[in-house]
Amino acid sequence: MGKNRSAPAKGLRGSKAGLVLSLGSSALAVVRASKQVRRAKGTHDKLNTADAVAGMLPLITSAALVLRQLRGRKRENPEAA
Repeated sequence: MGKNRSAPAKGLRGSKAGLVLSLGSSALAVVRASKQVRRAKGTHDKLNTADAVAGMLPLITSAALVLRQLRGRKRENPEAA
């Protein structure tokens, strides 16, 4: 049996630091995807552009979910934020 490599990350999953880290990685992924969209638009390839835009949608959704969790934590515990 191999080691569970995600074990250290489990401690961060529900924490504020973990949510901020997740938001940062989502933001970076959105920036990279937007560059891909610009490149695809530059080639005037509609299928490539549609693929790039479709790939960006889950990233935006993920970032929005993390933001909602952070805002919910702030409302539940305003003195800790």
